[in-house]
Amino acid sequence: MVGRLKQRLFVKLARISAGRMVAASDFKPSHSPKVHREERIIPTSVGDSRVLVYEPANRTGDPLPVFVNFHGSGFVMGSAEMDDAWCPVIAERANCVVVNVDYRLAPEHKFPIPLQESYDVTKWLYKHPDVLNVNPQLIAVGGHSAGGNLAAAICLMARDRKEFPIVYQVLDYPPLDIATDPKLKPQFEQAIPPRIAKIFNDSYLHTSDEARNPLVSPVYAESLHNLPPALIITAELDSLADEAELYAKRLIEADVPVTYKKYMGAAHAFTHSGDLALAESAWHLMSDQLKMAFEFRIGDVLSELKK
Repeated sequence: MVGRLKQRLFVKLARISAGRMVAASDFKPSHSPKVHREERIIPTSVGDSRVLVYEPANRTGDPLPVFVNFHGSGFVMGSAEMDDAWCPVIAERANCVVVNVDYRLAPEHKFPIPLQESYDVTKWLYKHPDVLNVNPQLIAVGGHSAGGNLAAAICLMARDRKEFPIVYQVLDYPPLDIATDPKLKPQFEQAIPPRIAKIFNDSYLHTSDEARNPLVSPVYAESLHNLPPALIITAELDSLADEAELYAKRLIEADVPVTYKKYMGAAHAFTHSGDLALAESAWHLMSDQLKMAFEFRIGDVLSELKK
């Protein structure tokens, strides 16, 4: 009981600190994308989900691809606003609608609630494409840190349940092995301290027995065949880099197309703080890979229509 109270107190204080940092941050793109932004509520099986929606200001009346974005911060902190400055970059460069999900947080909402909410939002976009005028055959998912974990798990769920297609996944320095003790992972001065990483992991789970569930730790999935193509980004000075690289190798072995990029000299969350040029290069890579993935699949659809 005492340990749980300390955990919740730490999370509460961390949320306050993170909120202040987001509010005070001026870490923004050097170019201000021209997009329309709105807040919407999407119903899910665990309750209404708040999302931020971005669409290119110059969009025509044709349905656009959609990228579903999940923020980071260890499953316990953060909000959609963490990515509010950068989702417009993707919307403009990839010419797509971006739906930025403000999913429920642990420890109040443990696994699988945040994952189920995120999956349901993606499924809703597929079933109700006219609401945001998106193409239901051109859905991609992605996220940063914990959000990358959710995106990888959603792809596993979508493959197995066959309820909707996903054409691409963006995994930005994701934690994909929650089962391994953070103390046993590579350590760097700039990385998340193992003690804090363990609090994040423990907050997300009901019991440690869940840690090897592939929807918690995708590296333990028995098969990675038939998953969508992936962009996997890691940082050299991040304790999570090895597990993401292992996941990339396993995807390749399963004949899944993978673009893998390790940013040398970068630390965890480098896309949100530090060297702006380095961050922008990563966001541009995400955007450009998504654009290529969408255009490739559009070509497939047009070819099918001509038959």
